[in-house]
Amino acid sequence: MILAREGYRTVSSIEGPLLFVQGVVEAGYGELVTIESTDGFKQGQILQVDGDIALIQIFEGTTGLDRHDVTVWLDRDIIRVPVGLGMKGKIFNGRGKPLDGNPFSLVEDYRPVYGSAINPAARQSPNNFIETGISTVDMMNTLVRGQKLPVFAGPGLPANELAAHLVEYATIPGRESSFLVIFAAMGITAREADYFTSTFERSGAINHGVFFLNLASDSAVERILTPRMALTVAEYYAFEKDYDVLVVLTDMLYYCESLREISAAREEVPGRRGFPGYLYSDLSEIYERAGCVRNKKGSITQIPVITMPGDDMTHPVVDLSGYITEGQIVLDRDLFIKRGFPPVNVLPSLSRLMNKGIGPGKTFDYHRQMADQLYASYAKSIELFRLKSIVGDEGLTETEHKYLKFGEKFEALFVKQDYTRRSIKESLSIAWKCLEELPEEELYRIPEKYLFSD
Repeated sequence: MILAREGYRTVSSIEGPLLFVQGVVEAGYGELVTIESTDGFKQGQILQVDGDIALIQIFEGTTGLDRHDVTVWLDRDIIRVPVGLGMKGKIFNGRGKPLDGNPFSLVEDYRPVYGSAINPAARQSPNNFIETGISTVDMMNTLVRGQKLPVFAGPGLPANELAAHLVEYATIPGRESSFLVIFAAMGITAREADYFTSTFERSGAINHGVFFLNLASDSAVERILTPRMALTVAEYYAFEKDYDVLVVLTDMLYYCESLREISAAREEVPGRRGFPGYLYSDLSEIYERAGCVRNKKGSITQIPVITMPGDDMTHPVVDLSGYITEGQIVLDRDLFIKRGFPPVNVLPSLSRLMNKGIGPGKTFDYHRQMADQLYASYAKSIELFRLKSIVGDEGLTETEHKYLKFGEKFEALFVKQDYTRRSIKESLSIAWKCLEELPEEELYRIPEKYLFSD
């Protein structure tokens, strides 16, 4: 819909998804535009204004456009997403359009996709446990309500399966009815989109969430909008409807590559590995929209999934995400080959806010001590496994052999759980089964009154 009849036929050049228009009067950053050509209409937004030259990014791409046969209309509005309770159970594309073509009912408002930053003074410290159903996360890298906890995965590892598992099974014990998942996939293939939709429909998760799917064949510009659309909807449900919202974003690498593509088209000076110098601040705009707000019952928790090219944790997207967020869940290739799903390597994984969501009245009294014991014991078993390859079985003591047995049992029973859901109580029971391999004197991190009390 054209909101203002201010048209310009002064396109000076077309580069990738970008149009350069001269002589534009009073254009605003982020303003919507309508592109009219002999092929019909396309939409875009103003990305940059330099004097009377406006740089416009086109959502549908510039294929088929001739700069001599294009009229640019300024809409005098910004990108907005419709929000309302009728969004639950719907699947949208990366621009917030329902994939089934049917608009959802009960639209309450149209919100700017860029949202508004949470006032730091109004932030409340996260303090509730979110049960994901994954033992290695719930017991040792606990996700806390209002946290942002990324998943780092090398190419070929089951990051999509893990994301689907979280959508299906994550919840807050005692607040199940007010828990909502918003899932945003960026740059995925049609096959991956079919996997997600069929999985969510089969499990019934489709009825308890809002879903955004941006395909690899969609434009890079749309990919930039997708996480912002999802987070705008999350803010509506969390801070107006009092839901605890879990936002799963996959794959942020593809988002950042689209950012790099647009930056290159703008001929900006590249930073590390060609990514724009503002990559850190751009990611911060997304990640920092998670949190708890004082006097608000709802919250936004984020799990961004990030592929590590070449399993490289120093990759700029991975590295910067680690700085901004509060920990990481790391998927391990050797564990996946040896043990299957979910291949979470607990040793490099970390939840910096874990202590705020565990303990008496939240999970169980000695949760921190149990996690420390599992960490220490597993780390020692890995060290002894390497030592065994040098000195052989004869070079190890009886206790060291027991640590090796613990390590095997820990991976086979605790880490590996296939695609089932485990409660925190079930995870604790399995942890004790693994620790039974060790002498009681080695369990020095657990208070004596709890030793094998379960």
